[in-house]
Amino acid sequence: MSAIQIGIAMSGGVDSTACAIMLQKTHAVQGFFMHLAQPDYPRQLARVEEIADRLGIGLTTVDLRRQFEERVLDYFSSSYRSGLTPNPCLVCNREIKFGLLLTAMTAAGVDTMATGHYARIVERDGVFHLHRGVDRHKDQSYFLARLHQAQLRRLRLPLGAWTKEKTYTFVAAHGFTGFSGAESQDVCFLGAESVGDFLLRRLPDLAADGPVLTVDGLEIGRHRGLFRHTVGQRRGLGLPDSSPWYVVRLDPATNSLVVGKQDDLLQRQVEIADLHWLAGTPAESGDRFEVRLRSTHRGAAATFEITGELRARLHFDLPQRAVTPGQFAVLYQGDEVVGSGVISR
Repeated sequence: MSAIQIGIAMSGGVDSTACAIMLQKTHAVQGFFMHLAQPDYPRQLARVEEIADRLGIGLTTVDLRRQFEERVLDYFSSSYRSGLTPNPCLVCNREIKFGLLLTAMTAAGVDTMATGHYARIVERDGVFHLHRGVDRHKDQSYFLARLHQAQLRRLRLPLGAWTKEKTYTFVAAHGFTGFSGAESQDVCFLGAESVGDFLLRRLPDLAADGPVLTVDGLEIGRHRGLFRHTVGQRRGLGLPDSSPWYVVRLDPATNSLVVGKQDDLLQRQVEIADLHWLAGTPAESGDRFEVRLRSTHRGAAATFEITGELRARLHFDLPQRAVTPGQFAVLYQGDEVVGSGVISR
């Protein structure tokens, strides 16, 4: 067995369990479990402890509740206050999982971190490049688009070349069952609580009502809080008409909800800010990318234009629907994640 220590970020799910089983065969491994803001933390901890015990590996629980509150929950809440739709997973991955948890592993003497993400890391000439996972239906490279070289260098993603079906088969062959249908929740801190209820509990003043305006400025209704809405939303507006209304824009400055028709959701130009380049080399104006505008977006071809320091404009070949400020635009060249930025407008 290799003397290299690998710390495995364990969640009690099938993917991290598969990582532990696989790496245990060739390395000295140690499990780590984060205490964040999981509503079902006791149940989840018991599950992780059971898996670690069956595998015969050590388990360390790392209490990151305060840091998670400051770096993820505050970001999540303040984004909605500003009329933005956040993606807490990308921030948590950079700041918490591959940030503070990796620091805790280092303090425990662990050299390398492994997780069950479906993505791949490829080293070329000492530079680490992030690529999509082979299983396109489960690819999670989008969620890792804010990581830095120092994080990628110490990260292993053993499932990047696997399909989800292979993972289930692999753990079952080692006696671990009961995972089917128990996928990880996108927003781990919500549990059964809706986004609206979560925000009302933290920021009750967000419930202030305001006007619903058409793109031409005509008031046609009232909303019960901007935080209840996101760009592209159709249901729950209470605006009967011959054709559906959709949320086109949130204006927190005037507490107005702007709605329009299907065509009003289409945009060919998108502004992005806070640019980040995973391999350290910025793009140039005129470069071409496939861009994913949210985790469920299939990707679309666009031309890149620098507009300022850490700012750019994306010119899409075809109009894109329901582009949402606050979400992350992730830039791909082939299978590689080259960079990302926050959609500003």
